[in-house]
Amino acid sequence: MKIGLITPPWVPVPPPAYGGLEAVVDRLARGLADAGHDVLLAAPGNSDCPVPCVPGLPEAHPDAGIIAETNREMRHLVGAYAGLGDRDVIHDHSIAGPLYRHRPSGVPVVVTNHGPFDDDTNVLFGAMQQDTTIVAISESQAASARGVRIDRVVHHGMDVDQVPVGNGSGGYALFLGRMSPDKGAHEAIGIARAAGVPLRLAAKMREEAEHEYFDHEIAPLLGAEVEYVGEVDEDDKYQLLGEAVAMLNPIQWAEPFGLVMIEALACGTPVVTTSPGSVPEIVEDGRTGYIRDDPDELAAVLAKAAQLDRGACREEAEKRFTTRRMVQDHVRLYEDLISRR
Repeated sequence: MKIGLITPPWVPVPPPAYGGLEAVVDRLARGLADAGHDVLLAAPGNSDCPVPCVPGLPEAHPDAGIIAETNREMRHLVGAYAGLGDRDVIHDHSIAGPLYRHRPSGVPVVVTNHGPFDDDTNVLFGAMQQDTTIVAISESQAASARGVRIDRVVHHGMDVDQVPVGNGSGGYALFLGRMSPDKGAHEAIGIARAAGVPLRLAAKMREEAEHEYFDHEIAPLLGAEVEYVGEVDEDDKYQLLGEAVAMLNPIQWAEPFGLVMIEALACGTPVVTTSPGSVPEIVEDGRTGYIRDDPDELAAVLAKAAQLDRGACREEAEKRFTTRRMVQDHVRLYEDLISRR
């Protein structure tokens, strides 16, 4: 098949550091190409994913002001669809792209929603569903779609075979994500202290709101047993995960899919987490981690998380969350769309 992939214009593919959507599309693009498909990627001009890319698209870099950002998004999407006109199928990972009125005629378009279905996005996806196939990334996310027809659910995958398995020798718990209240960094500190387990926080902190949250809620709590190590690249991330006795994930919102959880499992690291969103679809309570919503109960299970079988965590990642499985799911979807056409 001749497959076109579109990402938003904000982050290169693959991402240099934090960027879940871009990491997923990078794996999908490489996996489709490895499977013998003709892949053309419409991503920011400074992307270095090793598949052919649509030329001439703007680079991802910080711009001042919403007008500059909006103009860059429009140039990106117009150029993306113009460059993908000869494809058998186009898979758009942006939100606005499928609403572009000059899409190539007769080419099926798929869109994956990487964010929540809420009042605003339900309207957007409802408006595009007449001529666009909509994919969700978890059953939990799909259940929150109102007035939106979900064609299927496809869980994310990753290159599990390229991730080293750790042994938890660091003796600490790891918080990994964004420095944001909805990710639960503040809660993680309280839980780790109650459990008597050292905590390291590795988190993206670039935006003003993230700095404010850190300065007011996190920095005053740092100390000998609670360390902020900054935003980490992929190699450092897997080292930190592998040496952690558990990944502590007290998520405070219904996250559509927690990519950090499958990254932890790939390292053999159990996940100690609250239950919102996709969590029960990823973590098996008592086997690959613990799911509790009460902070005291989270502290109690964190203290014994090192006793869980790290081999079972890795096995689950290899069984359910590989790039190969994700690619196969998408190939079946694309073939169905082409046959319907």
